[in-house]
Amino acid sequence: MQVNLLNVFTSINEFGSMDIASYSSKYLNRVNSVGEQLEYYVRDAIAGSLVAKEKEEIYSKVYSYLGNQNNPPDIIIKGGDAFEIKKIGGSSYTIALNSSPPKDRLYYNDPRITDACRECEKGWKEKELFYVIGQVDEGKINQLLFVQGRCYAAAKKVYDNMHASLKASFEEVIKGKEFEIGDTVELGRVNRVDPLGITELRVRGMWQMKNPIRFFEGQIDGKGEAYVGAIMLKDKFKAFAVSERKNLVRINGLVVKDITVKDPNNTAKLLDAVIIKMVI
Repeated sequence: MQVNLLNVFTSINEFGSMDIASYSSKYLNRVNSVGEQLEYYVRDAIAGSLVAKEKEEIYSKVYSYLGNQNNPPDIIIKGGDAFEIKKIGGSSYTIALNSSPPKDRLYYNDPRITDACRECEKGWKEKELFYVIGQVDEGKINQLLFVQGRCYAAAKKVYDNMHASLKASFEEVIKGKEFEIGDTVELGRVNRVDPLGITELRVRGMWQMKNPIRFFEGQIDGKGEAYVGAIMLKDKFKAFAVSERKNLVRINGLVVKDITVKDPNNTAKLLDAVIIKMVI
């Protein structure tokens, strides 16, 4: 059976806790960063390996790519979806995306992904991407929300056009001056700035977007309780096996509800979506 996002609800329900400090001390070795603990927790929840000892063997069977700190995504399921994990504290209003713009999907030709990511599977061109937002306080996850990129981010060209426009403007300013423009996927780069030719100027965009937990809070209806949730388009939810969808409703404290979300590319249009919420 294909491992997928729905495994998260079964895994966490069986595990019975979102205390990642305790999880880390019992089931991980030498992982001290809260952000890294959250990433491992999500990785194990998807793979069903929260209490497993031989985690690396399970990862190699389930995942085609496990990322790094500098390039998206953090996880790709073999033949399946990609996940970008973000830790926030308190009621943070925004999440930092650093130099990568928001993504509706993960694309093979994205210059910001690594060659290892690009080559992790043969023949892939694009994958569904889920943002995973973990709101963590004092070693415990209060909210863990998976949001499909197509529910939240505009089309790739929206961000690419902005980037290209700013890049062109920067190069226009520099052109004709005694500077050497360098090749870069960032907004700009100038080589040999000083007489010795040893200094370079990098100009990069730093992207952030509103925290999805805050943006969708009216539909999530959290009421201060700890929960695991997912928001996805209805066609994505229906693409999961019927048996897997039926298994969800057997979990105590879990609700599946039809909702609508604004089309990220046309706010006059509503898209049919589904929210899954499991109170912990």
